[in-house]
Amino acid sequence: MTETPTDDDGAQPEIDDGRGEIDEADRADRPSVLVPLEVLEGESIPNGTPELLANARVVLLGYHTIPDQTATEQAREQFGETAMSKLDEFAEQLVAAGADVQTRLVFTHDEETTIDRLSYEHDCLAVLVPNSTEGVESVLVALRGTVGVGRNTRLVAGLFADADVAVTLYHILGGDESPADGESFLNGVKADLVERGVEPDRIETTIEAEDVPIDAIASRAESHDAVVMGETDPSVTTFVFGMPSEQVAERFLGPVLVVQRQRPEE
Repeated sequence: MTETPTDDDGAQPEIDDGRGEIDEADRADRPSVLVPLEVLEGESIPNGTPELLANARVVLLGYHTIPDQTATEQAREQFGETAMSKLDEFAEQLVAAGADVQTRLVFTHDEETTIDRLSYEHDCLAVLVPNSTEGVESVLVALRGTVGVGRNTRLVAGLFADADVAVTLYHILGGDESPADGESFLNGVKADLVERGVEPDRIETTIEAEDVPIDAIASRAESHDAVVMGETDPSVTTFVFGMPSEQVAERFLGPVLVVQRQRPEE
């Protein structure tokens, strides 16, 4: 289907072509993950991504940022067929691995607003920073506090409960938090994962006191195949495009699933 252009930032419209419908049962059972790709800039599905997201409901976003002076309709007419062909090819890889996939192609003047809008529109639990991996045998789950923890456990259990993947829950103590507080916190998270179907012997917990949390997470991530962590700002795109994701995703060189905050009440 082709949607009517929308206006994300009050000034610059975008053209948005969507394909694929998601079954309502799969919408409820599978965690939703937005995968943004600059489809006309040579970005593609990295190695290991289909296997990582085999149990996910994937919203595959192919986007292309155009200059303010370029009309979105003109960009769609010129590049839409080529971009959609590439996006469909990437979608087939994800479907072959077992994922449910919906594709969206967007020509926009503001990629950050577009990613925010679509992640909320499709009720995505996380946005993937799509780096490659040879396989997922262990995942680091970095947890900052109690806010949004349920979204982390829904994602981790949904993706890995039925897979032979080791899960390390990692928490850095903050403020006046004691080691006992941290242990109690992670034990609660572990119990939630077990209730959601993750085998307890596949879950480890680690607590540390570090001055620079992002550096500590990036260092810990080196011994894992993927990272799950919550966004540190009300806008998920601060994480996808900003310094925190660069410090983790670029230093780690593996896939990072950034768990999005619950959408604020309108």
